Amino acid sequence: MRWAWAVFLLPVPGLADPALECSGAGSQVEIGACVGQAEANVAAALTEAFGFAADAARDLDDVTGRALALPALEASQEAWKAYREAQCEAVGASYGGGSGTGIAVSSCRVELGRARVAELLRFVN
Repeated sequence: MRWAWAVFLLPVPGLADPALECSGAGSQVEIGACVGQAEANVAAALTEAFGFAADAARDLDDVTGRALALPALEASQEAWKAYREAQCEAVGASYGGGSGTGIAVSSCRVELGRARVAELLRFVN
């Protein structure tokens, strides 16, 4: 099963705040780098999870003879990306341009990305 290892992409309970997870990194610059790496990891997980979900949707469309599941999934993903950007921009704006803005925006993307990975993997079953 191609997606069998996908459970490792799921969020870990207790690791809800990426900035808090990285707080042991030291300085704000080091925390920012740590959160940035977490964001990159989540971006890779999102790509994989979407691929798994798209494969499942494509298979469903093939079985039913209707092209409904894959286009709906693609539309959902685009809408989610727009939401993520707007939401994380709002989170960043709440920092008033302070030095923690970048960490807050990246943390927002990580949190929302982890949730989306879990949601995408639900399509695989």
